[in-house]
Amino acid sequence: MIQSLSIENFALIEKLNIDFSNGFSIITGETGAGKSILLGALGLVLGRRADLTSLKNKDEKCIVEATFSISKYNLQSFFESNDLDYEEETIIRREILPSGKSRAFVNDSPVNLQQLQDLSFYLIDIHSQHQTLELSEEDFQFKILDSMANNQDLLNQYQTVLKNYQTVTASLRNLKSTLSDNLKEKDYNEFLYQELKSADLKEGELEDLEQQYKSLSNVEFIKENLDKLLGMSNEDEFGLLKNLKEFKAILQKNTSFSTDYQALYERVNSLLIEFDDIIRELNKESESVYNDPEKLVEISQKMQLIYNLQKKHNVLTVEELIAIQTELESRVVSVASMEDEITALEESLQEATLQLDTIALQISKSRSEVIPHLTQKLTDVLSLLGMPNARFKIEIQHSSSYHPNGKDELVFLFSANKGTDFGLLKKIASGGEMSRIMLAVKSILSEYSKLPTIIFDEIDTGVSGEIANKMGEIMRDMSRTMQVFAITHLPQIAAKGNTHYKVFKTVVGENTVSELKLLSTEERIIEIAEMLSGKDISDSALNHAKALLN
Repeated sequence: MIQSLSIENFALIEKLNIDFSNGFSIITGETGAGKSILLGALGLVLGRRADLTSLKNKDEKCIVEATFSISKYNLQSFFESNDLDYEEETIIRREILPSGKSRAFVNDSPVNLQQLQDLSFYLIDIHSQHQTLELSEEDFQFKILDSMANNQDLLNQYQTVLKNYQTVTASLRNLKSTLSDNLKEKDYNEFLYQELKSADLKEGELEDLEQQYKSLSNVEFIKENLDKLLGMSNEDEFGLLKNLKEFKAILQKNTSFSTDYQALYERVNSLLIEFDDIIRELNKESESVYNDPEKLVEISQKMQLIYNLQKKHNVLTVEELIAIQTELESRVVSVASMEDEITALEESLQEATLQLDTIALQISKSRSEVIPHLTQKLTDVLSLLGMPNARFKIEIQHSSSYHPNGKDELVFLFSANKGTDFGLLKKIASGGEMSRIMLAVKSILSEYSKLPTIIFDEIDTGVSGEIANKMGEIMRDMSRTMQVFAITHLPQIAAKGNTHYKVFKTVVGENTVSELKLLSTEERIIEIAEMLSGKDISDSALNHAKALLN
């Protein structure tokens, strides 16, 4: 339950601190006095998004802080999973800075808005007129049945399996699409792959082939030059080798006279050794150079094959062709592996389908079992609220589709009067009837829900007199097991509360501010009398107010 609320610099509120009690609390005030501001501030600590328009003074930060007593609601696991300090009296604080930035804290630990919203789900239900409209929506109707049937664990299991089912379905669909595309191109891809594979390509091969082709195409020229070089080197009388040897022999005669001559001699000796080696290499090259027309044709054909493949695949290098070959190989091979993977996914999908069907059937069965109890309870409560002939027809229809909450589709029909046909709630129920039906639903759910607090924001719209009196009694009965707030304009409901707060506006200097006050017994009599007769309170209104309170 919410124990206290502190508000600073929010809308028309400069500073407000208020304590709340358990049981049934009433909040009243004239239209525009600030009741919506109070709910807006509370919405901030429950995770609603904020903006700078919330600040009364744009130069100061806004702070809203609420204290909740949570010892009875088994929330330790939530705090552990969100890495928060658990306190039986938990404080939630929200700050809006003049810069527009917002911060949130739970027991002084920073949290994000999603965590705040998740926590608020376990703390409080603010029922607005908008939520009354949700009564005609299928999702909300399912929530009613599932709360009564205690289906939450089953729904959690179902949604976990459904998520896996959807993931597997998407993977299977994508894989089948890819396989279909690959199968269409399989023969062509295989042809391209075999063509590249048979070319037996190697990195750097083209450059090597071009060099060989150049050499073989110029064999005679190369051979002629090699023979000239060897002739110049080995000629008996004037050959380079003979002259170099003689040069070495003459220089050797001077080596005994100076180390400089010795050094030059050694250099000439090295030169002679190197030159002798060059001649041997030239001899070897000369012996290996010969005209080979067949080899030349073979190299020419391989080069042309590579050129054709480069043009065909629009690339410039052999390395790129090898990369294309690797990719084509993976496509050709992947067809078989994809077929195996599809088989495995289909088995997983079949298993998930079986699990979903089993859990969905359990959910559907438990819903069907509580429908008679729900319709009986609704008619009993609505009879007290002046709708003795109200009837409901709730039917579950099974579908083949997997919805987020099972495989059921719901027909939720209503008839308000004898002799009238059943129809959809939103089409045949008036605003006052919708309010009473929603109160009946909330009162029934309070028996099954572990929610600590509920706030009814003008749920009495469209009703008056004895019906309002009965609505007040129902809310008071609900307050025996939970904390209940009612924001109301009806004195019959206001008189049923254990405590009564009034929202009002005052002018302070040049500013208008909203305030919230806990009324004493006498103040409460006057407030209810004003609700009955207006500002000019008559004796009869005062007596009527006292009678209502008694």
